[in-house]
Amino acid sequence: MDNCLFCKIAAKQIPSAVVYEDDDLLAFKDINPAAPVHLLVIPKIHVATLSECNGSHTELLGKMLALAPRLAAEHGCAVTYDADGNPGGGYKTLINSGPDGGQEVYHLHLHMYGGPRPWRGQR
Repeated sequence: MDNCLFCKIAAKQIPSAVVYEDDDLLAFKDINPAAPVHLLVIPKIHVATLSECNGSHTELLGKMLALAPRLAAEHGCAVTYDADGNPGGGYKTLINSGPDGGQEVYHLHLHMYGGPRPWRGQR
């Protein structure tokens, strides 16, 4: 897409604070964070919404979701357990689809939110 913000970020035409990159995905810090940790994971190929995905996208979607725990650990918001087995920390993943789903940029992206609560934008 010629005018897609995230395609331009993936192509390095627009700078971003990249935290992860491979052949298929790019992850970077959100410029308007709604939590202490707010990362976006995007595919390098253009897919406008989750609603456009089909069976051919299964591996890509799995890779996006599987990246979240790694990013959470690297950014200090992984789920941890104390000596009694009680959980602490944690993060949230979110994919918005379409206008009623709150999507603002029409390039598939996964939000990864984490850090101490309360968060400003509990969407």
